[in-house]
Amino acid sequence: MPRHGLKIFPLLAFGLYFAYYYFTNQETVPITGRKQLVDISREQEAALGLQSYRQVLRQSAVVREGEAYEQIRSIGERLAKVTDAQGFNWEFNLIQSREVNAFCLPGGKVAVYSGILPVAKNANGLAAVMGHEIAHAVARHGAERMAHQKLAQIGTLAAGVALSDMDYRTQRTVLGALGVGAQFGILLPFSREHESEADYMGIVYAAKACFDPTEAPKLWERMSEMAGSRSTAEFMSTHPSHATRIRQLQEWMPEALELRQKNCADR
Repeated sequence: MPRHGLKIFPLLAFGLYFAYYYFTNQETVPITGRKQLVDISREQEAALGLQSYRQVLRQSAVVREGEAYEQIRSIGERLAKVTDAQGFNWEFNLIQSREVNAFCLPGGKVAVYSGILPVAKNANGLAAVMGHEIAHAVARHGAERMAHQKLAQIGTLAAGVALSDMDYRTQRTVLGALGVGAQFGILLPFSREHESEADYMGIVYAAKACFDPTEAPKLWERMSEMAGSRSTAEFMSTHPSHATRIRQLQEWMPEALELRQKNCADR
């Protein structure tokens, strides 16, 4: 029944669906132990990752040999060994590009753009970059974002039905406010949480693989210098600010150094 133009039943139905969907699609992120919402299988996720990876490689200038290529493969293999990720078919490629970036798709498909090499500076810096990207895939952040977006879309649909008896202008105003609230209050904060979680997991992987974790905050200091005044305000961004990342990495550093000492005493 409508109340002042608002239909309650669609909202109740969405609330029940949300509770069922959330509690029946729970997984645990390795290392951090955080509970997450994921509703596709690892096999489906890996298939999507492989499809996207092949498409990227077809459209890119892939470097097949050379010192930088061999270094990336060596670093990647060392990091992959310490992840204990199940069902990953690891692959590491270098792409010739000015883009300052790297990524790891589900299933262990890693690509590093040559534009990031001068910023990484050395093997420890590259390990920080690649460890972070590998952590995204191991933690299934892509699948989790898909689940969040699915819920946001269904919630918007339910709100649209609930508001259908209101006049058009009011509907547009309320739905617009809900969309902004979902973006800045739910989706962007979750994205920043994923980035921080990948930073933490990445520095753990780097330390366990016997790289120097102290290079990670130095990397983000260099990233900050490159960005200069172009940085977006943190609450509007998918990523934490450079200052936040540097501070968090420094807070995690004692643990990372202890892990390195424990796992790499003979190195």
